[in-house]
Amino acid sequence: MAEQNNQHSVELPRFRAYFLHPKFWPTWLGIGFMYLLSWLPFRVQLALGRLIGRVFYRAFPKRVKVARRNLELCFPDMASAEREALIKRNFQNTGIALLETGMAWWWPDWRMRRILKVEGWEHVEQAERDGKGVFLLLFHFLCLEVHARVFGLKKPSVGLYRPHNNPVMEYLQTRGRSRSNKYMIRKKDVRGMIAALDSGEVCGYLPDQDYGRKRAVYVPLFAVPDAATTTGTSLFANSADCVTLISTCERLPNAEGYLLRVLPALEAIPSGSDEEDARRVNREVERAVKSMPDMYMWMHRRFKTRPHDDLPSYYAHATSTQANTTANGD
Repeated sequence: MAEQNNQHSVELPRFRAYFLHPKFWPTWLGIGFMYLLSWLPFRVQLALGRLIGRVFYRAFPKRVKVARRNLELCFPDMASAEREALIKRNFQNTGIALLETGMAWWWPDWRMRRILKVEGWEHVEQAERDGKGVFLLLFHFLCLEVHARVFGLKKPSVGLYRPHNNPVMEYLQTRGRSRSNKYMIRKKDVRGMIAALDSGEVCGYLPDQDYGRKRAVYVPLFAVPDAATTTGTSLFANSADCVTLISTCERLPNAEGYLLRVLPALEAIPSGSDEEDARRVNREVERAVKSMPDMYMWMHRRFKTRPHDDLPSYYAHATSTQANTTANGD
């Protein structure tokens, strides 16, 4: 674990006797089980994860409905059978993502490197030669935990941080996500993020979820004309001496491992306009999602915030077609 050397960095939590209280025993039991599973062969974990995902599909019908609704909104011309098949694959990948968390938090470096391939690293190296920080846009794909870990293997980096409500999970999550990376900064610590970028760090940022009306504009995302999109991208990209790059992580077929990609934005960010930057970010999201649609986090209510309170929710109710499709198991 890299040394923390920034005054804005979050101090890694230390183990406390309080963590052994009986109310945390279910947490320890679940985490202990995940830890044991993390040492299974990679191919076995993928198969087990798919099985867990099939259970999730049956056990969490509300999340299935959210994923279905998101796909209807984004791809209105997609055939019902194709959409349902995509949702089932997506939930299988969600099960794998649970086990990938264990890989990301506990695997030794040599084991991660053995299944890692990298493309586009020259863009990071160019930023280093230019003496600039890297403002790295990541998106909510299901292998995000692995993504952060393998990027840190190439270059220990800095990430934004939101505390977990469970103090045991806070302890484990913070230490796990810091493995192979430098340090984390509190989510609202804008100055800390800018300082890290100005000092030449790589700082990861996730601009592709619905964070509410504050610091948001409403721009298209796929077929949705008014997706609430954060202006935080513009804030950091404009304020720091950095270059904006895109990174994705793809799980390769046949248990071959992961492909880490670093790409320049199709259109320069920042552009000088918060709204235009948000449009450009969403086009990057579209580009990434189209390349691996079954790996995106569709179960999140991406379009929950409308421009005005009097507009109906996109998630107000399921259509009769949705209900029939679920009942028929298509």
